[in-house]
Amino acid sequence: MSEIKHPFEEFRAKRLAGNEAALDTNSLLVKRFFGLDKTAYGEGTLDKKTKELLGLVSSMVLRCNDCIDYHLEQAVKLDWSREQIDEAMGVALLVGGSIVIPHLRHAKESLAFLFAEKEAGKLET
Repeated sequence: MSEIKHPFEEFRAKRLAGNEAALDTNSLLVKRFFGLDKTAYGEGTLDKKTKELLGLVSSMVLRCNDCIDYHLEQAVKLDWSREQIDEAMGVALLVGGSIVIPHLRHAKESLAFLFAEKEAGKLET
């Protein structure tokens, strides 16, 4: 019998497979865009830890749950606390308005899973 996976684990697998499919191309534009994304979230004048919170807030305002989950995972891996992440999500709610509430709910469910993984020593860094 197969093990039932948490939706966040399914998200990880789907994202990995999707990225592999997207990069299976000769399109220089696609490859450069993916490279630009990595560069943007790397160390710079702003540290990568801060950039992940910026990505999280932006993703919430743009209402992209996949993006929210990606940035939440990175933020937890980079040792942002629940309180710090909650505060950042509060900024997103203020900027984005009530339409962000469903995405805040989604984010809180994902965050609970990620912190449970981290506390159990299962969150890969």
